[in-house]
Amino acid sequence: MAIEISPQAVPVSPPSTFLEVRDLKVHFPTEDGLVKSVDGVSFNLEHGKTLGIVGESGSGKSVTSLALLGLHKGTRAKVSGEIWLDGDELVALDEREMRPLRGNKVSMIFQDPLSALHPFFTVGSQIAEAYRVHHKVSKKEANVRAVDMLKRVGIPQPERRAKSYPHEFSGGMRQRAMIAMSLVCDPQLLIADEPTTALDVTVQAQILDLIRDLQEEFGSAVIIITHDLGVVAEIADDILVMYGGRRIEYGSVHEVLKAPEHPYTWGLLQSMPHLGGDVNERLNPIPGSPPSLINLPSGCAFNPRCAFKDQVPDGRCMSERPELLPVLDSDRHIAACHLSGESKIEIRKAAK
Repeated sequence: MAIEISPQAVPVSPPSTFLEVRDLKVHFPTEDGLVKSVDGVSFNLEHGKTLGIVGESGSGKSVTSLALLGLHKGTRAKVSGEIWLDGDELVALDEREMRPLRGNKVSMIFQDPLSALHPFFTVGSQIAEAYRVHHKVSKKEANVRAVDMLKRVGIPQPERRAKSYPHEFSGGMRQRAMIAMSLVCDPQLLIADEPTTALDVTVQAQILDLIRDLQEEFGSAVIIITHDLGVVAEIADDILVMYGGRRIEYGSVHEVLKAPEHPYTWGLLQSMPHLGGDVNERLNPIPGSPPSLINLPSGCAFNPRCAFKDQVPDGRCMSERPELLPVLDSDRHIAACHLSGESKIEIRKAAK
C-alpha cells in the first residue's frame, strides 16, 4: 500500500482492489471555523476481507463511513479525495447517481437501530421496502424475502415478528433486524458502525458471529467501526487507527495488536481489561481528551496526551507532524510517530 499519494500523482484509472479510499477529506464549515472531521484518510479493502476502524469518539470514524455511502451529499460538508468502489468513483457522483448504489452495492448497519428504523412501520415492511427499491418485484415477493432475511439472522418466528414494530423488539433483535435490512440486497460492501454498542456481552458475541457467518455466505467486504479493540481482534483482518481525523497507524490486525507502533494505540490497548487479569487491577486510561477538530495541536496531534514526547529530541512532537512510514520488516504496517524504533521496543517491553 502506498504511504501517501499527492494529488498530482494519483492515477486516473480505477484501482485493482474492490474498495480504495484515496486522500479522503470531509470538512464542515462552521461559525467557529472549519471542522476537519476527516483529513487525508486512505485505505484499501478486498472482497471477503474485514477492516476495523478504531479510535475514540470524535476521531472521524463515522464521518468516514457516511462519506462511503455519499450521505454528506446535499449538506454543507466539503468532501474531496477519491472513493473507488468496484470501478466506480463515488465522490464525483451526484445524489441521483449515488442512490442506486446505496443499499444495493454498499450498505450500512447504523449504530442505533431504534433511531434508524421507522417507528410507524413494521420491521418486515421496512425490510421489504428496502428490497423493492432495487428490485422489480411484487409486494408479496418482497415480504417473503423480508421474512427469509429475518430467519437467516436468527429472529425466532420470523413470519410473526415481521409484523411487529421496532419498539416491540429487544436491543439485540433490533440489531439483527438492522443487519437483515442491510443485507437484503446482497451488498458487496457492508459497513457496521458500532454494531455491538449497548448490547450485553452474550448478544455482542452473537452479533459478531452473525456478521462473520453472513460475510462468508454473501462474500461481502466488511468495514467495522468501533472503539473496542477486542471486537476488532475478533473479526477484522486489517486495522486502521484514527486520531483527530487522520490515520496514525494501519496494518494487519496481527501486526498492529501484537506490536503497536503508536503511543495512542498503546493507550487504547492498556485501557482495556485483559482476559485472566486481576479483577482488582486498575485500567490505565489515556489522559486528557481528544483534540478540537477546528484547531488541532501543532506537530503530532496526540502530543498533549503523549507520555513519551519528551523522548523525542528537539521537540519535534510539538513542531513537526509525523509522516506515515513503514514499520521495519513489514510491507503493510505503517505508523506516524517520531519515536525511534529502539525506543518503541523498550517501551513495549516495559509495558509487558
